[in-house]
Amino acid sequence: MGCLPAHGRIQCTRCYSNNVVFDETTETHGNWRITANPLAWGNSIPEVIILGFSKGPTQAGAMAAAPHDQIAYKGSRLNVGKILARVGLLERMDSEAIKHKVDEIISDQNGRFHFGSLVRCTVERFDENSNKWKGSGGGMLDKFVASDLGKQVAANCTDEHLRRLPRETKLVVMFGLGTKLNYVNEAFKLYSKARPGEWRWLNEVSYTDGTITVVHVEHFASQGALIPQWLGEKSGHPRAQWSEMAEHSVRSTFNP
Repeated sequence: MGCLPAHGRIQCTRCYSNNVVFDETTETHGNWRITANPLAWGNSIPEVIILGFSKGPTQAGAMAAAPHDQIAYKGSRLNVGKILARVGLLERMDSEAIKHKVDEIISDQNGRFHFGSLVRCTVERFDENSNKWKGSGGGMLDKFVASDLGKQVAANCTDEHLRRLPRETKLVVMFGLGTKLNYVNEAFKLYSKARPGEWRWLNEVSYTDGTITVVHVEHFASQGALIPQWLGEKSGHPRAQWSEMAEHSVRSTFNP
């Protein structure tokens, strides 16, 4: 039986060529780099896995001072709650209640959920205009997994943490769609390689190997109108079709 990383820091050095110091050691290729600070939250034998792409600047910046349970999705937990409620994994509540619920399930080591990211270490891209490394920006998800470093890192992380899953695990929810669903398609390739089997598409944002179902939802840090559009708050917007597909796949996983 597989097992996900336990709540806390993860002892993984697979992508690094030198001795690793947590949150200090980096690996760089071209204008991409990763920092060795893999983390996990929640239950290691969950029914549902919730994965971001990588720790963004808000989460990575909190690591030195914030308690572990406050790092995941820091600054975006209301959006996390709204998105999970939209697909039926949380009850619909007012804003304060749903933020409190997200706090609760992230820290619960015996609950239904495990939280982490597809790439457990921090991913950054060098911005030549500002001469700084940045952990967010347009196209981060699909551009990283299409780069040489990103292909290797994402493949390692998927193989290390998602190839062998507990029997209890039925669903993986992935925050992020990518440009024209590019991230969805790249992630499908990663799962297909890490977990050989009879993978098939359920719809544009969901796929399964008959054992687990992977469902992509809007990213919790998406800017502008993207989240309201996906949630269906903007009447008739075509982006809401993807949330309807995601909800259907989530419900079908537990009520076939």
